[in-house]
Amino acid sequence: MSEPNQPLTSSTFELYRPVEVFVAPPPRKRRYWLHALLLLLTIFSTLVVGARLQYNFNHNLPAFPRMPDIDLPTVQMILQMFLWWFPVQWILHHPARILLGLPFSATLLLILLAHEMGHFLYCVRYRVWATLPFFIPAPTLIGTFGAFIRIRSPIRSRAALFDIGIAGPIAGFAVAVPVLAFALTLSKPMVGMAVPSEIQLGYPLIFNVVRDAVALMLPAGSPLHLGLRQISLHPTAIAAWVGMFATALNLLPGGQLDGGHIVYAVAPRLHRPASWVSAALLILLAVAGFWMGWLLWSVLLMATGMRHPQVPVEPTLGLGRKLLAIFAIVMLVLTFTPAPLAPAGMWVLLK
Repeated sequence: MSEPNQPLTSSTFELYRPVEVFVAPPPRKRRYWLHALLLLLTIFSTLVVGARLQYNFNHNLPAFPRMPDIDLPTVQMILQMFLWWFPVQWILHHPARILLGLPFSATLLLILLAHEMGHFLYCVRYRVWATLPFFIPAPTLIGTFGAFIRIRSPIRSRAALFDIGIAGPIAGFAVAVPVLAFALTLSKPMVGMAVPSEIQLGYPLIFNVVRDAVALMLPAGSPLHLGLRQISLHPTAIAAWVGMFATALNLLPGGQLDGGHIVYAVAPRLHRPASWVSAALLILLAVAGFWMGWLLWSVLLMATGMRHPQVPVEPTLGLGRKLLAIFAIVMLVLTFTPAPLAPAGMWVLLK
């Protein structure tokens, strides 16, 4: 500090330069009962879906068979559609059937848990207060809307934001890849099916990469030497597909998604334009007829893309993290597919 009557210098102002101070809120009680309840409900909902997938696989039926035409009033028709895609009534008639869903349910929840625990453990490392994972049960084609954690305290550096953001996709991807490799070996050639498929899955590039790698280790005549459209996927492979799809969604570069956090950590000024560009591209995919669900995700990006929790600008990221950001782009390219779900007839147009 300068003495009285001495001229002020730049070093004097350096001593009094404003600094950003983050005050973390006091720890809150964890609602373990709520996490446990949601997990149990998600286990049940994924078991129901998984049981039907396994039953269809065992009986050489498509994973998502077409619903028969039924002439019923609107309300009853909606109920029948619900029970067709989420066959809880089918389970209640023979409760032992639910055990068929164990492979699918365990595989899917393992991948989702790995993703969320990647985020959570890095929050613990950086002393950022976050909840345990919330699993979301839902009567959907996969029995869930996924899982998430909530971060309830400030993130103190761009490095911490980057590590927390990328840890989830890397952890989920690291589990999903070997699961996919093993699950493909359980799959079998698609035989003539009496019931047509209502929905076809769009395969991301990672499916072809893993299929080709595993096929090299198998003798000629193995089902994996066939095209993916000629293979009936085992339910655990469908769970791996869901894991890859979730990875791609989370890595979309914008908003409050993991990809948005990564972009903000690398270059804060790029976050807003990247969010708008990503939303625009998703709208184009929807308008082009690939998948109308992209409209929902574009709205999500536009709703959250203009804002981001404040993180100190300095210090910037080092070379190692910038290389990891490139790896995040590679993961997005490998796991993204323009048409993740499509009516069976659409693939004739896309070939």
